Amino acid sequence: MDELGGGQGARLLMWLCGVHDCGKATPAFQAMDPVLAARVRAAGLDWRVERFQKPAWRHGIAGGKILSDLLAGLWDRGNADWVWPLVAGHHGTFPSKKEFWRQEDGEDHGRGPAWRQVQRAVVAVFTRALGYRDLGDVEPRCAPNKAEQLMLSGLVVMADWIASAHEDFPGVARLDNICLATARDRARRAWDRLGVRGGWGQLPVPDGDVFTARFGEPARPFQRVMVELARDMPSPGVMIVEAPMGEGKTKAALVSAEVLAARFGADGVFVGMPTQATSDPMFSQVRAWAEAFGPGVASQVSLLHGKRRFNAEWRELLAGAGNVPDEQFESIDLDDPYGLAAGGSVERRAPAEWFFGRNRGLLSGLVVGTIDQLLYAATRTRHVMLRFAGLAGKVVILDEVHAADIYMEQFLAEALWWLGRARVPVIVLSATVTPRQRQVLVAAYLAGAHGVDPSGPEQITASPGYPCLTAAFPVGAASEMVSRDAPGWREPVPVAVEVLAGAGADTTPVANLASTACADGGVVLIIHNTVDRAQRTFRALHQRFGDDVRLLHGRLNAAHRADRTEECLRLLGPAAGCARPRRLILVATQLAEQSFDVDADLLITDLAPIDLLLQRMGRLHRHSHTPRPVHLRAARAVVTGFEPGDTGPRLEYASEHYIYGRHRLLRTAALVLEAAGRAWSIPAEVPDLVAAVYGDAPLGPAGWADDADAARERWLAVQADRALAAAEFQLTAANAHQRSTLNALHQRGQPGSRDEEELSAVVRDGEPSVEVVLVRRRPGGYAAWNGTPIGVHGEASVEVLDTVLGGVTRLPVGLTNAAVTGLRPLDGWGGDPWLRHARALVLGEDGTTRLGNHVVSYDQLLGLVITRTAP
Repeated sequence: MDELGGGQGARLLMWLCGVHDCGKATPAFQAMDPVLAARVRAAGLDWRVERFQKPAWRHGIAGGKILSDLLAGLWDRGNADWVWPLVAGHHGTFPSKKEFWRQEDGEDHGRGPAWRQVQRAVVAVFTRALGYRDLGDVEPRCAPNKAEQLMLSGLVVMADWIASAHEDFPGVARLDNICLATARDRARRAWDRLGVRGGWGQLPVPDGDVFTARFGEPARPFQRVMVELARDMPSPGVMIVEAPMGEGKTKAALVSAEVLAARFGADGVFVGMPTQATSDPMFSQVRAWAEAFGPGVASQVSLLHGKRRFNAEWRELLAGAGNVPDEQFESIDLDDPYGLAAGGSVERRAPAEWFFGRNRGLLSGLVVGTIDQLLYAATRTRHVMLRFAGLAGKVVILDEVHAADIYMEQFLAEALWWLGRARVPVIVLSATVTPRQRQVLVAAYLAGAHGVDPSGPEQITASPGYPCLTAAFPVGAASEMVSRDAPGWREPVPVAVEVLAGAGADTTPVANLASTACADGGVVLIIHNTVDRAQRTFRALHQRFGDDVRLLHGRLNAAHRADRTEECLRLLGPAAGCARPRRLILVATQLAEQSFDVDADLLITDLAPIDLLLQRMGRLHRHSHTPRPVHLRAARAVVTGFEPGDTGPRLEYASEHYIYGRHRLLRTAALVLEAAGRAWSIPAEVPDLVAAVYGDAPLGPAGWADDADAARERWLAVQADRALAAAEFQLTAANAHQRSTLNALHQRGQPGSRDEEELSAVVRDGEPSVEVVLVRRRPGGYAAWNGTPIGVHGEASVEVLDTVLGGVTRLPVGLTNAAVTGLRPLDGWGGDPWLRHARALVLGEDGTTRLGNHVVSYDQLLGLVITRTAP
């Protein structure tokens, strides 16, 4: 900003904020209030009332027109053209300049001489109040690039929202009370009460043994190489980090973020995780890390995802954030949790409540959330400028990016283009990124850095080693890339690969194998691709081994899922020690695939694409110090969910048709069959295995060739269709990245998405799924999911609120429509901030309910059980 404003960047931003509402100096706006309109007409400004019976010229577009006219011929056109969209788009969407001429002609819209004089005066008076000689004196030295414009637009909207909504900014009825001095005084008081602040400020470049200081342990060789690469990058860029599971990528990324922030002036961090479940533990880790940056910095860490209200640590922070007693926490208004509207003034132990509103979460100084939050900033949605303003000025860390499919990848690449344009340092972490994905992400960032349309994958040569790091950054008008490898922390583990044929619904062979393997003790991890398969396997094993079997999947309620996840980490995590059980069988779905630090002696897994299959193998013999039964001392991975055939494999139906598709499963099955009877060296062989499946060379028996070719053609067609579908929602239109302003950024319309569930469906290519709160009907009223009585109309007192919230459960996508149309909050939930918008799934006294063409029940062991019935 200082470069734009000739050392007066703050003043230029103030001017942008101050003139953004100049479009209110038009008849269409002034006629809205009859009393005030009479005063305007008495001053000599008039209009024909009948012309304003229907929605007239919006004041945002009117302001854009006014400013465009005022700056024409006065400023250089390149400077003038970027300013008016910030004014015209301050209500969330950037219109096309064509809108200026689509309105009716005449004085009704302020085009007459008297109105033009008033409009010029409104802008001129404010301009002089800021110390400028005249409007020409405001002109910046150069035009900001498009990403900087989007960030500035977000800051203008942020200032507008604060000034419009806070009680310290009432309307001023007396004209003689309007002056810059009183406005500044009111702004100071409001700002103090809001408690809005940034991140860590200006950091010194860390030196010495940073890892020991931050984490109580010295850096591993790979971590040292990563931090040194961050020190050596000559400009902000993107760093692709490929390292095996358990190597310490996250800690290295946090320290590298410190280095990049100190060198390039970033004032915070966004850490994007693949799921809500992985975001929660990362939130705790980032808060602990942020303690090193001075008093109050850790209190600025926000958790940002759709279920954060159920995170115990987040709720505890809010409950203790001010003068609200813990026992009254259930009455907190989520829009004003500190009670500021009632005159509260508190020392905050959590981010300011202003950040909790819609679209505002990324504006907090330090943020941990799902990667969706970043992807939303790459969508053509209303108020996208607020999301992007929250990312600009931070270091962005994205973990487990291999989870992004071709559809999500379009939004990820679009986000990286904008981050590159804004020169935001980005660190991308993955254990199994594909060569093509690496190239696409690097190309997107560099295209953004240079302000050009992405032209295709950047041709890069990564290090042949593993772990390896690739950094790409702009240097003047060119780009440079550096690739380094580093020694791994652990010795490679030979994993014997076996095949257990079985593509049908019957999972008895899986249960039998697990039973035999752990008859004399041991830990077996079973990962199925669907909840139904996991429930069937669990049923069979629980009959044999009782409490030695655990089940973990996405249809457990919040309480069960949290408790079971915590228990599994305690029993099977790195600190288990003597708590590790003699025998335990964990049956899970993809929840156990990534960011789940447990150690198993034997893995039985459904077939999945090779990168995900290797992620699952990362749970196998993960901790070298773990004692193992003699018969399980050699790592084994048994792959099921398919059956070999002469002309191609038979695949488990849901995996092929609903989850992964045939192409990648077929190629992975070919590698698995080839490896059967021998071992893969993990992680040493990871890059080659991933490259083989995602490459073009034939895989599998010769008889599979026709099947493989047909599957590949279908896959390519689907990939192209999905990429095209994503383009419909991407922020930038095709071939429009080189446009220099925000003019018409939203001209294609915008998705109708509003809430997070709908937005998630936009960026993840799926129907929105719905969360419900399980309750039970009982004589005379209701009970929580576990039978705890609640009020006659569902009222939840402070003593039982946590129990009720523990019943939050996500329904499968197939039940979304039935849930949206048929479920609503209980009558007694209207006054509760945690429950007033929640849908209640009421189970009858027999423990079941009908939802659409399904009977739904909740079993304390199995979780949500869904049975399809006849229509």
